[in-house]
Amino acid sequence: MTERLEQRYCIKFCQKLGDSQVETIRKIQTAFGDDAMGITQIKEWYNWFKDGRTTAESEPRSGRPSTCRNDQVIPKLNAVVMRDRRVTIRETAEEVGISTLLAHSIVNEDLAMKRVAAKFVPKLLTAEQKQLRVEVSQNMLDSTNSDPDFMNTIITGVESWVYGYDPETKSQSSQWKR
Repeated sequence: MTERLEQRYCIKFCQKLGDSQVETIRKIQTAFGDDAMGITQIKEWYNWFKDGRTTAESEPRSGRPSTCRNDQVIPKLNAVVMRDRRVTIRETAEEVGISTLLAHSIVNEDLAMKRVAAKFVPKLLTAEQKQLRVEVSQNMLDSTNSDPDFMNTIITGVESWVYGYDPETKSQSSQWKR
């Protein structure tokens, strides 16, 4: 950005000295080489300065700010994902107030997360869920040690699945993982 500003000041200087557009283009290309502005841009700025423009700064543009990816948006998005790892990109984008494309980009690049099926990632349990598993396992172990017939009361099945609820599809059970 600063290099573009320098080039504009050079164009303004050449125009004030009375150089033609062709001379100005040649000088800018010689001075800045591969980083020189395009010929059309040089001509536009030359004509603007010739018509009386005094500043080399860009005019403010309307539309969406290019700084949607900032220090406020990324933590908000991270909090939404961490609160519910099964949330979709569309839901996160709506909650934070950004586009789905930007939300997807932030989740993948800045937060380094990928969407994976939950059944393949048991290590994604929260600390509370891990502690609950430890407590349940400890209770089962204590019950087995105190009552040897306890294991006979456990019902097991062979190759048959019975759900007391509607099972989720793979996409419904997927979660965000770092």
